[in-house]
Amino acid sequence: MPDRRRSLAALMALIAPPIYAQAVVMRASTLLEPDPATTVAERVMREAYRRLGLGLEVQSLPGERSLLSANTGESDAELYRRAGIERAYPNLLMVPVALQTYEIVVFTKSVPAFAVSGWESLRPYRLGFVKGIKIIEEHTVGMRVETVATMLQAFTKLELGRTDLVLANRVSGLATVNAHRFAGVSVLTPPLASFPVFHYLHRRHRGLLARLTEVLRELERERFIASVQEEVLGSY
Repeated sequence: MPDRRRSLAALMALIAPPIYAQAVVMRASTLLEPDPATTVAERVMREAYRRLGLGLEVQSLPGERSLLSANTGESDAELYRRAGIERAYPNLLMVPVALQTYEIVVFTKSVPAFAVSGWESLRPYRLGFVKGIKIIEEHTVGMRVETVATMLQAFTKLELGRTDLVLANRVSGLATVNAHRFAGVSVLTPPLASFPVFHYLHRRHRGLLARLTEVLRELERERFIASVQEEVLGSY
């Protein structure tokens, strides 16, 4: 009987797909606060995982904590980040299909409008942004910065005059301004940066990478990704 059980176990191991037969729900970490950009990424990835027979659970964490959670394997994935983040977090594997375009802009309230001419043009000001947005952290080293955990906190400090400018993704910032009725806030031009963002898997899920990539390409061909973007981001 023991031999028979071992034979059956070996047969099941050959038939069953890897690890994912047991891990039917993938846990992806992302930034605190729901916003339109997160909604797009979550809806697209939920459909992609559904087509692979998997569920998706999204866990909201402070920015740096979210990346550490994904990199250490505490979570299975990072919901969305820009290309290249794996250089600092080597356990993350990028799924090479863009979920949307992220646009970093400058929000102001009390500072008179000025033409943004790159990151250096921000040096005279006190800058507020959400901690863990790596592109902003990298380009504001040595400047006067006020990092916070949430977008709401960043705009509250702007409202109180404790910062001069808020640096944020355009749609995420506008969503916070509209939801909390911050008056007199404007967006300066041109953007500081514009780039695509991607889903990242922890390397233990390397076997899922090719399948997930193909499913996302199918969603791209079907215009599912574009339709989600248009529906969620259209008003911004």
